[in-house]
Amino acid sequence: QVQLVESGGGLVQPGGSLRLSCAASGRIFSINTMAWYRQAPGKQRELVATISSGGIRNYADSVKGRFTISRDNAKNMVYLQMNSLKAEDTAVYYCNADGLLYGSRNFNYWGQGTQVTVSS
Repeated sequence: QVQLVESGGGLVQPGGSLRLSCAASGRIFSINTMAWYRQAPGKQRELVATISSGGIRNYADSVKGRFTISRDNAKNMVYLQMNSLKAEDTAVYYCNADGLLYGSRNFNYWGQGTQVTVSS
């Protein structure tokens, strides 16, 4: 009932930048928290950043000062601006959203993921 579609991944050199986007669609009444997670090969999925409906942001220590999460509530979109990228940022990045559907049902959905590779 909810679809999350990420875009913007790719190959970038160390020190470069990328901007990820995630669009949520479906029978969405409201979205509470939107977040980005990532999973590197052989590692567990980890939280990168979250943003509440009111704009409160939280970041993993490993990305503070380099990544910025933002959202457009009118468009049900969330973004991740990634600067000063490092090889250790290489991972599949996933969008996550939770909120309410029409009919007052809670939801929590994931996107399909977008690959980010940082390499020279």
